[in-house]
Amino acid sequence: MLLVAGAGAVAVVARLPASTLQPQAAAQAGALGRVAAQAGTLVSKTEVSKVLASSASPAQPASAVKATPSASPSPTAPPPPVYLNPLRAISDLIPQRVDMGVDFAGAGPIYALGDAVITNAQGDNAGWPGGGWITYQLTDGPAAGLMVYVAEDVQPTVQVGEHVTSSTVIAQMYNGGDGIETGWAMPDGASAESQLAVAGAIGGDGPFPTEVGLSFDALLVALGVPAAPNAGDSGYGLLPASIPASWPGLSS
Repeated sequence: MLLVAGAGAVAVVARLPASTLQPQAAAQAGALGRVAAQAGTLVSKTEVSKVLASSASPAQPASAVKATPSASPSPTAPPPPVYLNPLRAISDLIPQRVDMGVDFAGAGPIYALGDAVITNAQGDNAGWPGGGWITYQLTDGPAAGLMVYVAEDVQPTVQVGEHVTSSTVIAQMYNGGDGIETGWAMPDGASAESQLAVAGAIGGDGPFPTEVGLSFDALLVALGVPAAPNAGDSGYGLLPASIPASWPGLSS
């Protein structure tokens, strides 16, 4: 089909559907009609189509569109353990028995179980063989609020009121012939928890093992300490309600 240059040609172009014309293409087509009218020439439909096609924005192929990579989630580090084995650096550690607490032989640094505050730090307590008496109150984890003691052949390396963690050395154990005893202390830090009436009022003369001592041994075992030889025996006394009966979730 031929379009006659002049007003007719412009009129024909103008009748093309508006949806087929991009703004820039429509303007160029109109300009072409005006130029053709002035020159007195004929313009073919094919030529008008070429003008429109050259002015249209080419569509991008799907393969050319780059997908924005989604951000991969940052790896989450596992939380640190709430308690650690306090006897992990003792050389030649030998479990001996459960009594009011748990007895061990060996030598080396002793750590706090976890976050705590030191409440006693004595190296010359006459009430214990060797004279050592250290207590601290745990401030975190399933035993938060409970008091722990370390006694006998130990020299404290901390002071009362000091805040400690499972990375803090609280005492040095030495080979003095008595070994050490560690377990649950009374809330005021005066002596072993087993001596309280609520725990059966069992002192240094037994009978052993105490329920309180078995509880502390179970905690140590959960943290990787070898069990005491009498850990499987029936316990004497009572386990106060404040002391957990088991230690799920603790890993060595």
